[in-house]
Amino acid sequence: MTLGELAARIGAELVAGTDASGVVVTGVAGIETAGPQQITFVANPKYAAMAKTTSAGALIVEPEFAEVSVPTLRVKNPYLAWSRAIEAFHPPLKYAPGIHPTAVVAPTATLGERAHIGAYVVVGDGCVLGDDAVLLPHVVLYPGVQTGARFLAHAHAVVREGCLLGDDVVLQNGAIIGADGFGFAKGNDGRWVKIVQAGPAILEDAVEVQANACIDRASVGETRVKIGAKIDNLVQVGHGSTVGENTLLCAQVGLAGSSHIGKNVILAGQVGVAGHLNIGDGAIATAQTGIPNDVAPGAVVSGYPAMDNRDWLRMVAAVRRLPDLVRKLRSNTDPSSK
Repeated sequence: MTLGELAARIGAELVAGTDASGVVVTGVAGIETAGPQQITFVANPKYAAMAKTTSAGALIVEPEFAEVSVPTLRVKNPYLAWSRAIEAFHPPLKYAPGIHPTAVVAPTATLGERAHIGAYVVVGDGCVLGDDAVLLPHVVLYPGVQTGARFLAHAHAVVREGCLLGDDVVLQNGAIIGADGFGFAKGNDGRWVKIVQAGPAILEDAVEVQANACIDRASVGETRVKIGAKIDNLVQVGHGSTVGENTLLCAQVGLAGSSHIGKNVILAGQVGVAGHLNIGDGAIATAQTGIPNDVAPGAVVSGYPAMDNRDWLRMVAAVRRLPDLVRKLRSNTDPSSK
């Protein structure tokens, strides 16, 4: 692919000392390893200095980026443009319509146009799949599941009974949608009695759930993940929770039951949220934050119990000084040291 073709494809302006539109690039790579026939990008100022020494054939950068010796493709959002460049060289796999002979599709199920049903897939009674659905090997849809158009379920994903999925939903390998919520009542004899989890899990349009994440069904009502939310590997969304639109739940985040997460929230890796809490729109929790109380919209919190990120950073800095402070205190109070 020529640089001119790539620039047009990603919506960038090609800038070079000489006409470079016909220069051919054959792939993408990181700025440290890219060669003369590969393109790379700079979006983080941390890597700006490397642009002067990179061996890459071209760089995707912001419009105001300093001039460098290699051609540049200038665009307002280099990271987004980079993702499109990757896709240009590594387009998604295409799956031919059809049903594998080992698949089991209930006679009462309804498949949309051009469905691809892979090996050992199970589609239960009353399921309804939208057009262009792709179910890869060993996917299981329990009875009554409904999906929108362009549903993509990778191998070993499972969607439990009665769950509803919108258009362009993606389930990565091993994602479990609608497993029973963790609900038990203690009986008079002291034993735990299971509470039936009757409510569905609902994923709205353009939700992606990555590998081995679990979205539990509700005991009553519903568990809902709203449009555009992205859920990383090994995330737990407890029963009856709501995840707002365009929210990111990063790896190993845990939401206890009836958590309500606003839109455009970012919960970084291993954040834990206690049940029945509200996390306001646009809030950010840094990695390993423990959240026992509501978080205001737009707040940035850290630590346990969660507090303002600036306060947390000051506390961490103070803790690092504690050994020196203890030594000074002991030397001032110990008569033998004088």
